[in-house]
Amino acid sequence: MTSDPIADMLTRVRNALGASHPKVDVPASKLKAEIARILKEEGYILNYKVAEEGSKKTIKIYLKYATNNAPVISKIERVSRPGCRVYVGHKEIPRVLGGLGVNILTTPRGVMTGRTAHREGVGGEILCQVW
Repeated sequence: MTSDPIADMLTRVRNALGASHPKVDVPASKLKAEIARILKEEGYILNYKVAEEGSKKTIKIYLKYATNNAPVISKIERVSRPGCRVYVGHKEIPRVLGGLGVNILTTPRGVMTGRTAHREGVGGEILCQVW
């Protein structure tokens, strides 16, 4: 059992991209499924599917590559860790790469991007940054 399942998910995605795999399997949870949903909406992955294999649920994440087989995700990193949580108000949400990247936040209204949270006027915990 890992102490930080979100970091485990991001590391699996990062490693699969480095090895040019078409998909990666991650143990499922509601929060991980929401992160995968946002990655799909923002165009960083092709698709994701929650699959049940016996008693265990997994999320199959289908990775996206550019025409020259370069991964669309150039960097994905965890911001708030179990040992050092990072909370921000809606006015302090940082921009990632001048607006080219995406923050993924968990807020009282659910998991959303930094842009959406700023627009709706809610703050929360910054889970990760993607660009």
